Amino acid sequence: MADEKAPSYEQAREELTEVVRRLETGGLTLEQSIELWERGEKLAAVCEEWLQGARVKLAAAMARRSEPNTSDDAPF
Repeated sequence: MADEKAPSYEQAREELTEVVRRLETGGLTLEQSIELWERGEKLAAVCEEWLQGARVKLAAAMARRSEPNTSDDAPF
């Protein structure tokens, strides 16, 4: 995935869902199962990275919201 553009959270989640479905269905060779597992691990890491970024943004927004407004040009 080094040369590829990282998928969006939604794309990674959808592909991860498909990987899990295929693994649960079975009928794959050991090699195919391992390849799917590895792809699933990469996709899970992408999802976790997106979610961590969202947590950071949310925490920053909440911190700004709870800060007292010290600006002189505040409308209220």
